[in-house]
Amino acid sequence: MTEPLLKLVVVGHVDHGKSTLVGRLLHDTGSLADGRIEELRAASAQRKVAFEWSFALDAMQAERDQAVTIETTRVWLRLPGRDTLLIDAPGHREFLAKMITGAAVADAALLIVDVMEGIQDQTLRHAHLLALLGIAQIVVAVNKMDLAGFDETRFKQRRDEVTASLKKIGLAPVAIVPVAARDGDNLVQSSPRMSWYKRLPLTAVIAALPVAAAPVDQPLRFPIQDVYRIDQRRLYVGRIESGRLKLGDEILFSPSNKLAQVRSIEIGAANLTEATAGRSIGITLDRPLFVERGELISHVKNPPLLNQRFSATMIWLGNQKLSLGENYRMQLGTMETAATVESVNRIVDTGIPTSGTGATLERDAIGDVTLHSSRLLALDDSSRLPRSARFVLRHRNEVVAGGLVRLAGIPDLRPITAATALAPVAHRVTRELRAQRFGHRGGVLWFTGLSGAGKSTLAMAVEEHLFRKGYAVYVLDGDNVRGGLNSDLSFSAKDRAENVRRVGELAALFADAGFICITAFISPYMADRARARAAAGAAFHEIYISADLATCERRDTKGLYRKARSGELREFTGISSEYEPPDAPDLAIDTQNQPVEACAELIVGYIESNFAARDLGR
Repeated sequence: MTEPLLKLVVVGHVDHGKSTLVGRLLHDTGSLADGRIEELRAASAQRKVAFEWSFALDAMQAERDQAVTIETTRVWLRLPGRDTLLIDAPGHREFLAKMITGAAVADAALLIVDVMEGIQDQTLRHAHLLALLGIAQIVVAVNKMDLAGFDETRFKQRRDEVTASLKKIGLAPVAIVPVAARDGDNLVQSSPRMSWYKRLPLTAVIAALPVAAAPVDQPLRFPIQDVYRIDQRRLYVGRIESGRLKLGDEILFSPSNKLAQVRSIEIGAANLTEATAGRSIGITLDRPLFVERGELISHVKNPPLLNQRFSATMIWLGNQKLSLGENYRMQLGTMETAATVESVNRIVDTGIPTSGTGATLERDAIGDVTLHSSRLLALDDSSRLPRSARFVLRHRNEVVAGGLVRLAGIPDLRPITAATALAPVAHRVTRELRAQRFGHRGGVLWFTGLSGAGKSTLAMAVEEHLFRKGYAVYVLDGDNVRGGLNSDLSFSAKDRAENVRRVGELAALFADAGFICITAFISPYMADRARARAAAGAAFHEIYISADLATCERRDTKGLYRKARSGELREFTGISSEYEPPDAPDLAIDTQNQPVEACAELIVGYIESNFAARDLGR
């Protein structure tokens, strides 16, 4: 009886002989096409280069010239009673992202270690990545035993070193086999040159590796790959990652929270009554739903968690170090969205020297981080459903990170139960739920001060700072309010008071929606500011932007003070109209004696202290 297909990724430090081992393994098991080795020998002679077994794998011309595996190569290995797909992954650190791509689909790993060099930095990185991806079955081949004279003592030293290193990462090798890949020792047959090794050769160990059954008994996860219109039908297609789906099942779409019933399950022209994990299918529903690629289908019971913010263990692969607050493109399942890394909470000790300090991640560093996406996501914890919890980050079309979702302490923001997902809903999203989603409470930062004191300049600087930190923030000032909402108002005393009143009500709505709303208006009278405070309640914070009249006049780039003193502008605050400074502002900022950046930092610090929803998982 043939055992289930085994997907085996081959990893290890560059030049430890991975491709040589795989090439020789393919030859000795009869897995290469007839005449392939002869072709490669002839090609090598023609190009006047020494023949290498790795040429059987390294099909790219650049790889043959450099003797470096660049792409992951997938080939079939013929073993008695066992179908095995070998994934030869690059060992050089420049191609670590491709190694992750290869390892992500593997059931087990073959780790190659040079008996002369032992554990190297890339060996440890690859081992950490295997642990990160949840690959626990690891076979170790201690290679190049011919260079050590097939010495048993040298092998035992390497065996003990490898065992201890993997144990620190939480891994235990299934077997550690001494081999000489170039000559085929201990690959298929036991080597007479290592008669002291009494255990199975490498292929026998691989053939005996168990393969975990498809996760059919786990909760249903069916990410939508695409939606096709066929006649009057909508066909929702994708691959079931876990669980099973039956005809007539009620299903839930996340994050849209829509419900439907399965009308048909289709593969090509065939209709099924049931499909399980690993099957690529199309389904139709009992009602037309507008859902897009990226939606995740589950049953109503055991759905994914919904949130925009989550924790993750992540390896950084970018040439430039991680930039906190930078917009990256995240892919989680079939969902793609903008995302930022808010913080690096811990750098994982891989035993490799790193320049990282905990504030960011350098290339190849692994860390525990907090991410925030631009939209609500359907999330699963990697300890429960690892296939649904893998994600990658891209920047300018390059993969810069890969990781696993961790949901400990992350609240579920699914505001309404699946049973009522299609019912009309009004005001069910509370301030608490908004605070959980955004990671901070809403509020009004009311900047008041003379013209020229720096209100708008600071408002825009603070907005940029907060936005890069992942806050939902928006500035209201004369430019965006007077041009639309209040375009009907003049600059008379009465209309100026009405302008402030409307801005106060609008800012309160922004705060209620969970935003940090910054307003930049002179608002010269205490009574007007008191009305704005009453509209927003406890969310209102008065920030006095302070500078004396002489300083404000020196900064008057628009010439407003000059026009006011010449009589061209009437009722100009500070000249012909009174300004009433706050008696007890929540925060006073002296722009007369401090630079803009320092003032902005003071305000950002105040906001972080007063609005962060620490008790809600930020």
